[in-house]
Amino acid sequence: MSRIGKIARRSFLIGSAAIAGGVAFGVYAARRPAPNPLVPGEGEVALNPFVLIDGEGVTVIVPKAEMGQGVRTTWATLVAEELDIAPDALRIEHGPPGKAYYNRGMGAQALPMPEYKVSGWAETIGNQLTVVGKFFDMQVTGGSTSTVDGFEKMRHAGASARETLKEAAARRFGVSRSSLKTEDGAVVAPDGTRLPYTELAVEAAELDPVTADLRPRSDWRYLGKSQPREDQMPKATGTAEFSIDVRLPGMKFAALKRNPYQGGAMKGFDPAAALEVPGVEQVVDLGDGVAVVATNSWSAMQGAEAVVFDWAEGPYPATTEEMYDAFARAMEGDANSALLDNGDADTMPEGATEVLADYRVPYLSHAQMEPLSGTAVYHGDRMEIWSGNQLPIHCRRAAAAEAGLPEEAVTMHTTLMGGGFGRRGYTDFTAYAARLAVKLPGVPVQLLWSREEDMTHGFYRPGAIASFRGGVKDGTAVLLDGKIAGQSATASYMEILVGMAPPGPDKIHVEGAFDQPYAIPNARVRGYLAKFGLPVGPWRSVGASVNGFFLDSFMDEMAHAAGADPLEFRLALMRGEDARSAGVLEAVREASGWTGATPEGVGRGVAFCYSFGTPVAEVIEVHQTDAGIRIAKAWIAADPGLALDPDNVKAQLFGGLAYGLSAALHQQITFADGAAEQLNYYDYDAIRMHTMPEVVDIRIVESGHRISGIGEPGTPPAAAALANALFDLTGKRARTLPLAGEFDFVT
Repeated sequence: MSRIGKIARRSFLIGSAAIAGGVAFGVYAARRPAPNPLVPGEGEVALNPFVLIDGEGVTVIVPKAEMGQGVRTTWATLVAEELDIAPDALRIEHGPPGKAYYNRGMGAQALPMPEYKVSGWAETIGNQLTVVGKFFDMQVTGGSTSTVDGFEKMRHAGASARETLKEAAARRFGVSRSSLKTEDGAVVAPDGTRLPYTELAVEAAELDPVTADLRPRSDWRYLGKSQPREDQMPKATGTAEFSIDVRLPGMKFAALKRNPYQGGAMKGFDPAAALEVPGVEQVVDLGDGVAVVATNSWSAMQGAEAVVFDWAEGPYPATTEEMYDAFARAMEGDANSALLDNGDADTMPEGATEVLADYRVPYLSHAQMEPLSGTAVYHGDRMEIWSGNQLPIHCRRAAAAEAGLPEEAVTMHTTLMGGGFGRRGYTDFTAYAARLAVKLPGVPVQLLWSREEDMTHGFYRPGAIASFRGGVKDGTAVLLDGKIAGQSATASYMEILVGMAPPGPDKIHVEGAFDQPYAIPNARVRGYLAKFGLPVGPWRSVGASVNGFFLDSFMDEMAHAAGADPLEFRLALMRGEDARSAGVLEAVREASGWTGATPEGVGRGVAFCYSFGTPVAEVIEVHQTDAGIRIAKAWIAADPGLALDPDNVKAQLFGGLAYGLSAALHQQITFADGAAEQLNYYDYDAIRMHTMPEVVDIRIVESGHRISGIGEPGTPPAAAALANALFDLTGKRARTLPLAGEFDFVT
């Protein structure tokens, strides 16, 4: 990282205009390449932000947060495929914040329509919308968009680098570029002479980058095959550097303690007891909390617990039930959205059987394995900061604001992250580290959040309620009317990201419900927003994590009311609506051997959700044992269009299932007297190795559709599939999460 921004004289970056600017968007300001964030010194050369070649080899800049999802490996492989170099021969660095790294993968997600219905012209509009990310500094890792964002532009980076290197070699040899080839990091002449890329750097730096066509899939050697993870060995050996691992000469450690009533003021504090803890050096006022500075992290944390505070209340209801009462009141008012409104959802068709159900899901913490932290050193006219974050430009901006510095005076290092799930898409942990560093000029200081501090100061997945009314006739659904109420994760996040909540219908609030590929003739889904000051935000799979449970549980209830097989019921409604979705249901049916009949003591449930451009179907099998209900088996089928790294796709689906089952079984954040009650994993449990399904069979369906997200879509079907399996086993319908309080599971 230290050499980024100071590229050696014999180094250069090379690529094509497509890398920095993408497709032509029709207006010059949008088409113009963003500034290169890799600023070279005197005599140094930097032509593009993505591929660096120096005397030591090739480095790929991957400006995405690596949170365990494997993005660094996949992005490097995209370059390697075109550059004719083995992926494991590449070095990978994150790079600095920069407009050139804005996320181009979120365009279609912004359109107020189901993603499975996005046509060619709508996709074009969506692509046009991606340029907005440049103007709002959207260097963001999230929304399962990393592979979508990098799929073409990183291949263009490698292709352009390859052809420009060949052009440099052609001029040296005095032959045409077309007569040369590349292999294993070198240009090869017709007579077999090899020129390594490193020897051509200076000459290629003098040329205009050559634009090159991308290789067809039939010529791929690395893409489409599983690759060793670039971060596997460092993590296995403990040499990988996460935010919490940063160590600097003379560094101090500090522990944060903030008002447990989020948004409330700190009216006063007494540091006396903290200052008596061995190793504690000072207690620093941070405005709405304190940082206890010590010579080691343990002393800092013990000191933070010893401070006596006088806290003011927060700007939201004091109890969980008061919050859900606010949801119910919102549902009685005007709807924020009705993004699905077909036919007549008010009138039950003649002869149809009415089905009614109400559901409720809790607030959730992200509970990432590595608690939040940040390390900073302030030098008066500049600052250096280390932060494991999902949006580097905004974090740098927050640090600069705390220090009263221009953004360019702040050097941001984005480290590896021990999980994120949306929580590291905020600036608060970076801002607090910067705020503390300003009060300790010249002293490197690492500000740590304890697990308790992290969990009680989240931007939580919003709790929500839903009320569904349906009608079934002749074995199929003829009416669906859903109402969903809760806080808006979109408004909370966008106010921080771009300074305002977007007007109009909140698509994310109802995603996973309004946008599912079921051809129900009379269908309506409405969203209702409750507004109060509890911080909420994106959590893995965002709105689909809520609505995947709501809608698919109700689809199951309608199937049983219609006397139909639950899987065939869904499939019949889906076949004429979206072939990709039908394909994954058929794949999971085949994989699981679904027959619709289970023996005594065994229950099976199926669930489906289309999210982040990817249809996913899951079947879960539960067994009744003497020790309780055991989740025995799970089958997953998903269609990401194209699997660039099949093992990594399977890993993401496996992780999404585990994350979803953890929430379905155990997890909730509740509130009493204005504060979150859950503090750590002992009262916010996750699924364990011995309670995870012993068999998880994952099938990847590659339809050839445009590439879509995979990091989050495995989560939404998990809770519904489990709840539906429990109904099959026990005859008891689960409509409230978490499930462990209602069913007796193996522990």
